[in-house]
Order: sequence, then C-alpha cells, then structure tokens
Amino acid sequence: MIYSDIEALLEQTCQEGLIKERDKTYVRNQVIHLLGMNNYPMHKILTSEGSIPDLVDRIIDYAVNEEIIDNVLDEKEMLAASLMDCFMPRPSTVQTLFDYYYDESPEKATDYFYNLSKNSNYIQMNRIKKNISYKAQTKYGEMDITINLSKPEKDPEQIKRERMIKQDVSYPACVLCKENEGYAGRIGYPARSNHRLIQLSLQDETWYLQYSPYVYYEEHSIVLSEEHRDMKINKEAFARLLEFVEQFPHYFIGSNADLPIVGGSILSHDHYQAGRYTFAMTNAEEQYTFPIHAHPDVKAAVLNWPLSVIRLQASDKEKLTEAAESIHSFWYNYDDPDAEIQAYTDKTRHNTITPIARKRDDMYELDLVLRNNRTSATHPLGIFHPHADVHHIKKENIGLIEVMGLAVLPPRLKEELETIYKFLSGEVDNVDPAQQDWAQELRDKHGFLHNQQYAEEVVRKELGEKFVRVLEDAGVFKDDETFQRFITKLNQKVVSN
Repeated sequence: MIYSDIEALLEQTCQEGLIKERDKTYVRNQVIHLLGMNNYPMHKILTSEGSIPDLVDRIIDYAVNEEIIDNVLDEKEMLAASLMDCFMPRPSTVQTLFDYYYDESPEKATDYFYNLSKNSNYIQMNRIKKNISYKAQTKYGEMDITINLSKPEKDPEQIKRERMIKQDVSYPACVLCKENEGYAGRIGYPARSNHRLIQLSLQDETWYLQYSPYVYYEEHSIVLSEEHRDMKINKEAFARLLEFVEQFPHYFIGSNADLPIVGGSILSHDHYQAGRYTFAMTNAEEQYTFPIHAHPDVKAAVLNWPLSVIRLQASDKEKLTEAAESIHSFWYNYDDPDAEIQAYTDKTRHNTITPIARKRDDMYELDLVLRNNRTSATHPLGIFHPHADVHHIKKENIGLIEVMGLAVLPPRLKEELETIYKFLSGEVDNVDPAQQDWAQELRDKHGFLHNQQYAEEVVRKELGEKFVRVLEDAGVFKDDETFQRFITKLNQKVVSN
C-alpha cells in the first residue's frame, strides 16, 4: 500500500504542476530516502486513490506504524513538511514564476502562489474542512461565524516533550520571520520545510507575502516585514497598506492594532493580513458623511457597524495617507471621560487603530477602526473588550478578522452548542454551566423546539446576535453624540494645526 500511496502522490503532484514527468525518478528517490526504505519495486505499481493531503496522511501513518517516527504531533508534522518539500521548487524559482505571472496580471500571480501553497499541503486543507462555518444575518449585514476546529490538539506525549526540553533557541526569532522558509521544525516549534515566501517592496522596504496555513477566508495571506520588529501603527503603515492594494488591487489588506487586548496574538513582528474576500464590513453602509476640513479631497464617513469606524476614500493615496495620519495622531491623545476613553495611564498608551485598506474601482479606501485597551475593576479584561456576560461565547481578543465581521470561536463551542440543541428539544435539562443562562434564555424566548434542524437554525441565528454584542462591546463610541464630539474636536485640532 505504501508504494501505491507514493506513486499516487507523484502522480497527483505532477497533475497539479508541482513537478514534471521528468522529475519523478528524482523525487521518488528523495521520498524513499526520507522514509528510510532500502528497496522499492521496479515493476509498474497501481496508484491508490485520494487527494494530496489524504495521501500525505497515509504516508505519515505508515511511518508511525513502521516506527520510523514516534506517534507524536511534532514528529508527524516535521515528516509531512519534509515529505512535501521533496516536491517543491526552490524559493528563487517560486519568485521567478510569481514575477512572470504578475507581469500578466496580479491575479494570475496570486492564483499561482495560492494553488502552490494548497497543493504543497502548506495550507492545511483537510484540517480546515473540520471547521464549522456559516453565515448569520444581523442588523449590520451577514456575519461569518466559524468554530475553529482545524488546529490539531497536542497529545499528552507532545506536551510532556515540550516541558522536558529546555528551549534556549532563538532561531527563528518568531513564527513569522523570513527564516522560517524551509525550516525543518523542532519539538514545540512548527515545521516549515515546504514553506515558501514571495518577496515584495513596500515603501522601499523588503516585505514578504505568504498564505496562512489555516486560512479563515479565501486567500487568507500574511504580509510580513523582513526585519523582526514590533507591530506599529503609524503613517508609514498606512502608506504600506495603500501601496499593497495598488500592487494587488483584487486583495484587501489590514493590520491588527499594535497594543495588547485590542491587537492580535503576535505583536513582536510587524505584519499585516490580506486576502480576496468580501466581509460584512466591506459592504457596511455609511451612517453619515462628514468633512475633514484640512483634507477636502478626502471623503470621510462613519460606518453603520458595531465598532467605531471611519471610512476614508480618495483617488490619491498620498492624500489619503495624510488624512489617515491626521485622525490617527489626534486619536492617539484623545480623552473623553464621559465615554470612559482615556489615552494614557501615566506613560502607558491606550488608544490605537485597526486599519483596513482596499481599492474600490479607481478609489483607494481606508477604514480606521478606533480602539482602546484600557481596563477597569468592572472590566478587568478590557473596557472595550467582550464583557463578562458574553465570555461564554468569546473572551479572546477582538482582532482584525473579527473586526471585519468574521467570528473565530473556540472549539469548545461545538459540543456546548450540540448540548443546547438537546436542551431546547427537551432531551436534556442541563447544559455546560457557562451556557446555562443563555440556553434558558433561548428556551424562554423560543419554547421547546422538537425539530433539531430548526433548533440548530435558531441557535445559529442567536449566536450571530451574540457575536454582534461581542463587537459592540469593543466599540469605543456607544452613540452618535460621542462620535460627533470626537469629529468636532478633530476638525478644530487639524484646522488649528
């Protein structure tokens, strides 16, 4: 069976363009060596069925059964990445092909690189299929709801090994550094043998484009700085985002905020997230427009969105950058005690922005989401963070992806929601303690729902509403009056300057 799987993998990768017919003998020998085989049939072998990820999984199972590797997550990950690296071109070849396709069109270039990243099993398509994803209609538009089941859980042996090994290793400096390209991995650090990057120039700096191994939306990509440096939202960041959408007008790009609580999970390496997807926020309606007196060529609008968002539009990206920086620098130091907004506690900064750029027809567009990470005794995890009464759904940071309307919810919800379906149908009387109040609230509102499919529809709809509440908690301006107060003071400030 192992020979059939290897031959099938050779055939599949040839069909997908990873290798050519002429490469098969060479690649087969690389795989044979990797698996520690001393012999291989010379006669024609019937190929087995399965996708590239399926075949990789079966070959890894063979390696475990033959005791080539231990049945431990990191060893399996390292072998799987090394296996697919046998089929991968060198980074310079990938770059040359990307540039060749880019000369035809940016879409052809990203299509090539995205397909390469999927076919090489770098993007974990089989695992991503495990996610529970659907759309929920809300007053702000159609939100995306995802229960994240794609990342493999560490087994006890894996956890034990990580604890036993004293990691005094600083290479690569972090999981986003360019040095991850081709890195074999180690216990407690991801395998990246089959990882490839595309080199870009943004604002005369070297940056790199890659796809996320666990894509949450179409062509979910990461754009990272060559230098390992902290995240920073500033004028240069706005300029980079707009230059990126000039180079790749079919993609949006955004950045997590550069502060804890309101930022992403990685603040130590400057990076953005991009992709080819229309979020609910992309189509959010304008609540009202307003002038920025110092920037008459830039259209500004407040969006009808649960967070506090200013959308800027202009045909000139330099003018748009200047307007964005005017708002950013003013917000940086903005206080409004009545709205619980405080820019600093001593020397600790609280105000920042989550920016998102896109190109819409001939106009550049920049959404500025105003954020504040201050905490209080009442809200110890964050005043503008999901409050305690919605922690049963989400208590983690509200990052860029959630800001745009895609909920990434924890795996525990799968079983908890299934129990709620049974609670609504009367099959059980109790659910997880964290969900009991919500489940009872749903039963009081909808009564007993004996049709499970309908019960699931109701819970999914209500979960979408809960996600909206999560986002509303993260909004800094809770009403038009406080937002208008900010705009008035903004115009007074920028005009006086």
